[in-house]
Amino acid sequence: MIRLDGRKALITGGSRGIGRATALLFAEAGADVAISYASNEKAAEDVVREVKSRGRRALAYRAEMSSRDAIDRMVQDILARWGELDTLVNNAGIWTFLEMGKMEAGDDALSSLRIERVVEEEAADPAAYGIPKTEVSLWVKGKDAPVRLLVGMENPLDKSLYAKREDDPRIVLLASTLKTALEKRVFDFRDKSVFRFTPADVQAVEVRAKDVSWRASREEPGWLLKAPVSALADKGKVDSLLDSLSGLKALAFVAESKTPGSLKEFGLDKPACEVALSLPTANQEIVFALAKKGEARYATSSLSTKIVTFEGTLLEDLGRKVDEMRERKPADFYAWDARRVSVKRDGAEIVAVKEKAGDGDKWILDPATREEADRTKVEDFVRKLEGLEAAAFVDGPGPLADHGLAPGTEIRILTKDYQDKEKETVLYVGKEDAGKKQAVVKNALYDYLFVVDSAFLQDLPKGKKDWAPEPPKAEEGKTDKK
Repeated sequence: MIRLDGRKALITGGSRGIGRATALLFAEAGADVAISYASNEKAAEDVVREVKSRGRRALAYRAEMSSRDAIDRMVQDILARWGELDTLVNNAGIWTFLEMGKMEAGDDALSSLRIERVVEEEAADPAAYGIPKTEVSLWVKGKDAPVRLLVGMENPLDKSLYAKREDDPRIVLLASTLKTALEKRVFDFRDKSVFRFTPADVQAVEVRAKDVSWRASREEPGWLLKAPVSALADKGKVDSLLDSLSGLKALAFVAESKTPGSLKEFGLDKPACEVALSLPTANQEIVFALAKKGEARYATSSLSTKIVTFEGTLLEDLGRKVDEMRERKPADFYAWDARRVSVKRDGAEIVAVKEKAGDGDKWILDPATREEADRTKVEDFVRKLEGLEAAAFVDGPGPLADHGLAPGTEIRILTKDYQDKEKETVLYVGKEDAGKKQAVVKNALYDYLFVVDSAFLQDLPKGKKDWAPEPPKAEEGKTDKK
C-alpha cells in the first residue's frame, strides 16, 4: 500500500459509497482525513469514528458543495485546526449552469476556446470549410450584442473544427472538444434536480398513499413517528427518503407548466403517493406528488410548475408500511463508546467502568480495590445490547408488571462519543418466553416495548463474579506436591 503519513486530506461527499471507502483507505495509509457531507450526519459520524479507530485525526462538515461560502468556511476551519491541507479528493461534483447574460468574460469572449491553428488570416470563402454549419451566440456581461461563433466542418486529420468569429476575418481550427458541447441537447444543459431542497431543514414529513399513511417530526434523538403510532422512527430510512426526494433527477420534462389536464394525463390528479414536508427555517411547505403509469414514473411538487419523469425505487420506498419505518433497535449507541455499564437485578448492582491503560483500555469492577473485570465478558455483553433488534413491538402494553417490568432488570450504559458528548441509555428487561426464545425490553424513553431475541440473557450477569476474570489455569503436569 502507498503510504500517506503526515498528509492532510479533504474528501468531499465522504460519508457514503466511494467517498467513505476513500476516506478509510487514506486513513489506513496514514493520512488525517476531513470529509464533507450533505445531510446524513449519522453516516458521517460513522466515518469519523472509523478513521479515528485507525489512529488518525478526523473531521466532518455538513457543507453544500454548490456554495462557495460553505466551502471557504470548511477549508478555513480545517486550516485553523491542522495548519495545512495538501490533498483534495473531489467526490461530490456539481454542474452549475450559468444563465445567459450572467457570464463573465474579458475583452475576448472566446478566450477559453483553444485555437489549434490559424488556417487563413483573411477568409476568402468560409463556405469551403463548411462555415457556417453551426452558429453559437454568446451573451457576454457588459455587452449589448452577442458574440457569434460560426462553426464549420470537421478536419479529418485530427477531428478539430473549422471556425471563425463573425467579427474576425480569420479561419481557425478549434479543439475537437468543442464538438461534444455542440452536440448536446438543451436538455443536457438543464438542471435536472428540479425539486432540490436542504434535507436538514425538514422538521416534519407526512406520507400519504393508498395503503400507507404516516407522519414523523424531527426530535431528539432523531425522528419520532407521530401517527398512526407514537414511536421512534428509523432515522436512516427517513433521512434516505429525504435525500432521494431532494436529489430526484428528471429523465425528461413532460410538462413545463402543469395544468389540470396535464396532471390528469400523467396520473398526478390522483397521485399514487403524496409527501408533505415542513421546512420552518426556510418558511416553506412542500408537497410532492408521484404517480406511475405503465413503466413510467411521474413527479411534480407544489413549488414547481414542471412535471418530470424519473427512475429509481422512490415510489417503492414510500410504500413501506409504518412498521417498516420504525426503529427496531431498543438502544442506539456504539459499543466502543461505552464508558460505564451497570446491571441492577434482585436488589444487587454490578458496575464496570472503563479506564485507559497504556495504549488500551481496561474495565474496573471495584474502584476502591481496583479489581479488574474480564474485558471480553463486559464488552461482549455491551455489543449484544448494541445489536438487539425488535422482532415485534408491544404498543399500549398496559400494566408493566404483566410483562415482568415492575421494574425488571435495569441496565444502564453510559457512552461518550468522539466529541466527548455523554449519553446514558436505560433499558429494562422483562419476561422471557422460553418457547419462542424471546424477551421483552423497554427503553426508559418510550412507552412501548421491544420484543427481541432472548439469547443476550445468557450473558446477563447475576453477580460481580460473572464479570470477574477467569482464574489462571494450572500448567498441565504440574502439582503442588513436592
